[in-house]
Amino acid sequence: MKKRWLLFVLLTLLLTACGGNDNVVNVYNWGEYIDTEVLRQFEDETGITVVYDTFVTNEDMYVKMKNDSSQFDVVIPSDYMIDRMIKEDMVQPLDASKIPNREKVNTEFFSDMSFDADGTYSVPYMWGTLGIVYDKTKVSPAPTSWDVLWDPQYEGRIVMMDSVRDTLGIALVRLGYSMNARDEAQLEEAKNTLIEQKPLVYAYRLDETKDMMVQSESDLAVMYSGDAYVALSGNENLEYVVPEEGSNLWIDGMVITKDAKNVDNAHAFINFMTRPDIAAKNAEYIGYSIPIPEGVALLPEEMRNSHVAYPENLEAMQLEVFNDPSDILEVYDRIWTDIISH
Repeated sequence: MKKRWLLFVLLTLLLTACGGNDNVVNVYNWGEYIDTEVLRQFEDETGITVVYDTFVTNEDMYVKMKNDSSQFDVVIPSDYMIDRMIKEDMVQPLDASKIPNREKVNTEFFSDMSFDADGTYSVPYMWGTLGIVYDKTKVSPAPTSWDVLWDPQYEGRIVMMDSVRDTLGIALVRLGYSMNARDEAQLEEAKNTLIEQKPLVYAYRLDETKDMMVQSESDLAVMYSGDAYVALSGNENLEYVVPEEGSNLWIDGMVITKDAKNVDNAHAFINFMTRPDIAAKNAEYIGYSIPIPEGVALLPEEMRNSHVAYPENLEAMQLEVFNDPSDILEVYDRIWTDIISH
């Protein structure tokens, strides 16, 4: 799949560079986070060529955007990064008249997006939770707490996230603090517990984690629910749990950059991706959850009834949406350096 994907990207870039089509939309998204057939369908229906690039973390995306935001039209960051980009005037208000399918989005997701509650700048793309995937044949009893990631009996069989935001958030909520804690004493306490945990950790990973779990390379892994759904589909011994102390509810959204060169095409792309049949097709392929009820209804029964993708008890979970941490980024960077260097 990755080879076909690379070929698709290279061909698209080549056609654009050669002047094959100046009617384009430049899209910047997470890796392995879209169905390439959906992109081809958009091109067929609109005549607009998609020039597509990917990033690994919100922070990588932010740096590239700061250097030159005009190279992209549509970007798909996470909640807290959208918040920061709005504050720093990096995105432009959307023209709702050009995105009629926005009305298909469950309005409850806008209420969770306190940074953009009226959807002035963004349209939700995917959502999910942060939890633990574990091998039921090797982890007993079934974990209900983040504490299992600090259990010495699983030394060398634990995969943590290569992400300071998520990993530090886990340590904070495990200690009874908010995942958005700003108190430096609390952050230091969380850091120290992660340093204590490090000898138990096999690796810090992101996209590779689901394949590692499917291949039984580890017993426990911190994963986003979308990756967890894919992993569980590939290995019947796996299960997913959102620990009882609480966790993160994340929402990734589509925005248009402040200096976008193809604004009308960007609106057309967002409207297309929010169309229920397209959202469903995309979600089925990548395994993540969509905020569009009509689209959910089109999904295979196994997916729409999945406790991983669409948990019934979502409101009962102790979930937090990440806030913009830009005011304490230096502290975060120092903490992450301390953890990794040990």
